[in-house]
Amino acid sequence: MSQSDASSENLNVLTSTQAVIREAVTKLGYGPDMYELLKEPIRVLTVRIPVRMDDGNVRVFTGYRAQHNDAIGPTKGGIRFHPEVTEDEVKALSIWMSVKCGIANLPYGGGKGGVICDPREMSFREQERLARGYVRAISQIVGPSKDIPAPDVMTNSQVMAWMMDEYSRIREFDSPNFITGKPIALGGSLGRDTSTARGVAICIREAAKVKGITLEGSRVVVQGFGNAGSYLAKFMHDAGARVIAISDAYGALHDEQGLDIESLLERRDSFGTVTKLFKNTISNKELLELDCDILVPAAIENQITLANASEIKAKIVVEAANGPTTMDATRVLTERDVLLVPDVLGNSGGVIVSYFEWVQNNQGYYWTETEVATRLEDLMVRSFETVYKTAQARKIDMRLAAYMVGVRRMAEAVELRGWV
Repeated sequence: MSQSDASSENLNVLTSTQAVIREAVTKLGYGPDMYELLKEPIRVLTVRIPVRMDDGNVRVFTGYRAQHNDAIGPTKGGIRFHPEVTEDEVKALSIWMSVKCGIANLPYGGGKGGVICDPREMSFREQERLARGYVRAISQIVGPSKDIPAPDVMTNSQVMAWMMDEYSRIREFDSPNFITGKPIALGGSLGRDTSTARGVAICIREAAKVKGITLEGSRVVVQGFGNAGSYLAKFMHDAGARVIAISDAYGALHDEQGLDIESLLERRDSFGTVTKLFKNTISNKELLELDCDILVPAAIENQITLANASEIKAKIVVEAANGPTTMDATRVLTERDVLLVPDVLGNSGGVIVSYFEWVQNNQGYYWTETEVATRLEDLMVRSFETVYKTAQARKIDMRLAAYMVGVRRMAEAVELRGWV
């Protein structure tokens, strides 16, 4: 690959997503009018949030909320607090959420939110003021039957609790079904905190079956050690796999005999950081190119690109993060017979159990953790089988197959409503 090829690669998550949407819409037999509707969210709100900081000064933060398509039902998607949030990223994430909901057959469209900030540099109370300010700013366009937020990068159940409380104050009635990913005491669902990782683990198991790989004893590499990555590493370890490497924002740890996952989980901080405690670390680039059976990117976007796709030695790549593999890299991996399970399928366990939480809130009846796990297993296996069979029948990669499955139901609802 030449340097010019690498530099010309499209790394913009929105335009690359739109390219897959266009291809999926075309292969499904819809015209350009359907693509024009689905290529952008129907609604994007930009807000400015003044927050009184602990030193008495006021900082103004910029936030976004995108609602991609509500032809099927209310939009659904997380809220991230991150210094590199952009409007294009939030738009793309909302489209991915629509596709995820379509694949899992959930009665939602996709939504997504984000605030440009670094919570690692903010106090607990500053984060609370920001969370409440964000809800006040978007309160007119969200709600249990409009748009249902959830946690995402650098937000958690406590942030959701503040947001739910603020929304309940605004509406003057208790609204547990306004938001998901809440603490159990406030109407959260058992199994929600591990749901994304559990869904990824199910996809790994199903992918290993079709590739003829025995999960017990297999070598697994996990990039990222936040909520999804850390729980996944534990699930893989418990399943008998050897987790030979993990990473966080500061570096990566590698041990060919298998890392002591229990110890690493105990020592990591609240942001999933653990590698700073060790001297003999490797780079994230080295981690991605390790010889392994299963590679799980569980960190950030654009980690596997044209620059390193040919160096990936894994037989299976399951995306736990959103957008970790570029479209060009997807093509290279597919040509090399690497089975890539895309993010819109691989990490959909989170939105599936968020849906379960919303259902429980609406019913006022709460399920056991076993019931949640059983229902998640059923939906994830059915989703994987549908996407894999579509890929095999159409002779296309799993990413395009997933988009075709996810877009089909949304497009049908759009047509039935007479929008197109």
